[in-house]
Amino acid sequence: MDLLCSINSPEDLKKLGYNELEQLSNEVRQFLVDNVSKTGGHLASNLGVVELSLALHRVFDSPRDKIVWDVGHQSYVHKIITGRKDHFCSLRQLDGMSGFPKTNESCHDCFNTGHSSTSISAALGMARARDIKNEVHSVISIIGDGALTGGMAFEALNDAGRASTDITVILNDNEMSISKNVGGLSKYLSKVRTEPFYFKVKEDIDLILNKIPAIGKSAARALDLAKGTIKYIITPGIIFEELGFKYLGPIDGHNIHELNKVLARSQKIKGPIVIHICTMKGKGYTFAEANPHSYHGVSPFEIETGEAINNKSLTFSKVFGDELVSLAQKDENIVAVTAAMPDGTGLNKFAGMFKNRFFDVGIAEQHAVTMGAGLAKSGMKPVIAIYSSFMQRAYDQIWHDVCLQNLHVVLAIDRAGIVGEDGETHQGIYDLSFLRHMPNMTIMAPSDYAEFKEMLKYSLFEHKGPIAVRYPKGNGRSNTPGNEEKIKLGRGSLLSRGKDLTIISAGTMLDTAVKVSDVLYRSGIKADLINSRFIKPYDEKLIVKSVMKTGLLITLEDNVKKGGFGSGILEMISEYGLFPQTKIFGFPDELVTHGSKEELFKKYRLDTNSIVKSVINHINNNRRIGGQIV
Repeated sequence: MDLLCSINSPEDLKKLGYNELEQLSNEVRQFLVDNVSKTGGHLASNLGVVELSLALHRVFDSPRDKIVWDVGHQSYVHKIITGRKDHFCSLRQLDGMSGFPKTNESCHDCFNTGHSSTSISAALGMARARDIKNEVHSVISIIGDGALTGGMAFEALNDAGRASTDITVILNDNEMSISKNVGGLSKYLSKVRTEPFYFKVKEDIDLILNKIPAIGKSAARALDLAKGTIKYIITPGIIFEELGFKYLGPIDGHNIHELNKVLARSQKIKGPIVIHICTMKGKGYTFAEANPHSYHGVSPFEIETGEAINNKSLTFSKVFGDELVSLAQKDENIVAVTAAMPDGTGLNKFAGMFKNRFFDVGIAEQHAVTMGAGLAKSGMKPVIAIYSSFMQRAYDQIWHDVCLQNLHVVLAIDRAGIVGEDGETHQGIYDLSFLRHMPNMTIMAPSDYAEFKEMLKYSLFEHKGPIAVRYPKGNGRSNTPGNEEKIKLGRGSLLSRGKDLTIISAGTMLDTAVKVSDVLYRSGIKADLINSRFIKPYDEKLIVKSVMKTGLLITLEDNVKKGGFGSGILEMISEYGLFPQTKIFGFPDELVTHGSKEELFKKYRLDTNSIVKSVINHINNNRRIGGQIV
């Protein structure tokens, strides 16, 4: 990798010829595969933007010019050429380099991103600030065709197009978000992509029309009308032109010479511009080219085979997908909705078996929820599967369109709790706090696979009204001994009895709670161990009885402490005049960084050993004499 070794800043790119840039592109792809195979990360999307990233930094002048990466998972090449390649081995590792743009990591990262469809809005704000301050620099948004399905992107396009502000929007069109793109916009871009000959036809017709001599005002008006009609027929970017943008493209996104030319040309054009480039997601690595959706986000893998290292096949997402198929076979009213995540949420099998009952709406969480409300209002049983960190984007729709009407919508909240390496923008540690306060909402959290299946059955066949089932990323345990009671509304499960302490856990934190309880028991401390099952409503009778007996309360959750599971229990028992000595274990009110799940639980003292030490200190500080805490 001779050329890559010499690239330490964007300025180094400006010295290279096109042949050297092509060689550098190959070296960068090899570097990406070598490194991501060890750390895991977003591979296919970054392999697809190598030439674009090089061309951007060759033409523009970062950090003076502002480059905003939508979502940001495709910013690896940008990081490599802005002085961070020597730190790439720490990608997504604890205390290492983030997998997304971070302003505190480099001056070349001008805006933090992690969620979809935000870049045009952010870039427009930067451009308007530049104009107000009479500064001179370019502002560029890079947005994928998948992210363009998000409603926020259209809001920003509509605003930017009617303004005279200089802003460049680069549409990276690879026909993919994470899974295959869906919807009318995808079909439109596919047509544009496959009919580039329109440009030549347009030039020829314009030339002919311009040579026709004027024959009076009426003829001129007719000519203008004809010209407008032809424009609609032959201009591939008409949707952007009508919004007020100058459209350039489609451009081969892997031809660095063409990319350089069009980017340089764009600098001379005033007003908003859309540059449409076509790329291949996963380019340069055979396995990623063949299955780009499988290599969107990867764990460490063997380069030669493409196989994941230490892959455990059974996950909560797979259990969800398989069980929903089984339940849908029994009830034709069950439908599944996802926001561009059929793979990630485990719904591929459902989509294959029930094509007319499966709806992938694209990256449009708000639409997914309100469409689900419409389905429920019409007698269907919609199950909406979205990641926790993305579900928060549909807060108002859950509250206004589902809860206020008390509609039977099942929210399958995947990736709840810590997700690990994707970091602060993806940690699912807020859903309990924002869902718990919604009217008519019921919330459940399974501790294991067996309980998860029973909760899904309950949600679809016994419950009426809005209900959320939140479950974590990755693997879990098949079952928990002593946790076989039938699911009933607001009923928890008492797994062990004790007089010294009450331990209440939510979801998969039960595994840690069991281990903590066992260690304490060996130390002579006997606890009531309660699996809450429901976060709303709580099992008031069970909890109150236990707290009155022990006087000491410990709660465990994989949510932020403020407004979460433990806070809700304190609110509930205070209604009974109970104010026990309490210790809430959860995540602090701060940004939770990236790293493995195990490392993060240890960092935030939510591992078994840390909790045991804290509980023993808590008990020692609140010793009981004659039933009283002193």
